[in-house]
Amino acid sequence: MRDRLLRCCCLLLVAALSACGDADGPTADATAETSALPVSLALVERQTMARTVLVSGPVSAYEDMQLGVELSGQRVTALEVDVGQWVKKGQVLLRLDHRSLDSELAQADASLRQAHAAQALAQMNYARSETLAAQQLISAGNLDELRAARLNAEAQTATARAARDAAQLRRDFADLRAPADGLISKRLVQPGQVVAAGTELLRLIRDGRLEWRAELPEAQLADVVVGNAVVLQYADQTIEGRIRAVSPGVDGQTRTGTVYADLPAPGPLKAGVFVDGRIVTGEGQVLTVPTASIVQRDGHSYVFGIDDQQRATRRRVRTGQTVAGRTAIVDGLAAGDRVVLDGAGFLGEGDRVRVVGDTGAAAR
Repeated sequence: MRDRLLRCCCLLLVAALSACGDADGPTADATAETSALPVSLALVERQTMARTVLVSGPVSAYEDMQLGVELSGQRVTALEVDVGQWVKKGQVLLRLDHRSLDSELAQADASLRQAHAAQALAQMNYARSETLAAQQLISAGNLDELRAARLNAEAQTATARAARDAAQLRRDFADLRAPADGLISKRLVQPGQVVAAGTELLRLIRDGRLEWRAELPEAQLADVVVGNAVVLQYADQTIEGRIRAVSPGVDGQTRTGTVYADLPAPGPLKAGVFVDGRIVTGEGQVLTVPTASIVQRDGHSYVFGIDDQQRATRRRVRTGQTVAGRTAIVDGLAAGDRVVLDGAGFLGEGDRVRVVGDTGAAAR
């Protein structure tokens, strides 16, 4: 009787433990299912997209003209322009004290007039001597002397004219004039300042023309040719340009070369600003994913996939340009891969996920 009671108690205990185990199993599975993050998937697809090179570079003056005077020790008496002013070719930009130069020019003018008078007298004397020599009223020696005097007077006139031209040139140097149309970008002189020859006083951007320069590694430099379109983004505006020149070689240390892009309508751009640019090198088939599927972390781009255990796997990718909500993938994925679209920003490596929705529709 005692043994029968003991067996009944054991059976009841086993039945109770089994019932507890059956109740805990579905509850744990339900909890895990509830904690999984719902996500949708998108397909990595090939599509035609413009091939571009993304690079940053400074905006510079196409031709930056450093202007100075050719006289030393002269004082600036008038400054006719200021920074940001548009000037015309030949316009006076600044004036130097020219009183001593005016005096030198006046002396040179007087000397030239004296030389002209002496030449005229020598010419008349020689003309009369020719008539007298024809009548044999003077000797041949006297005729030769008068001829030499005439030639000497002509030489003195030429010397006086050259001296006068030099004095005029020095006087002209006292007025600094614009060598071309352009925009004054810098002023390094003040009225009253005594200047030296060759010192930069003003800077002029010729024709106000700007260009964009960028350094490219040799692999990307080979894809860029003269005439490629360039798109710059600055101050919420798009500025379009075109490649004018490509460096024929690369630097031996940095292994980079320079491209130069004309900016026919620079808009808000100013010389010296550093902007991002996109060089369009052609069209081709590229791998793309929805831009929303790309996560930026630690300065790099990532996407998330899903393994067989329904857990998130993070993959680092190298991206290209973005067009119409899709971003080109340069490296890191293959055609046909699926990546997490909705919910990617909340995922970490190994997180449990639950796929919802139609993956084919999500990919499109």
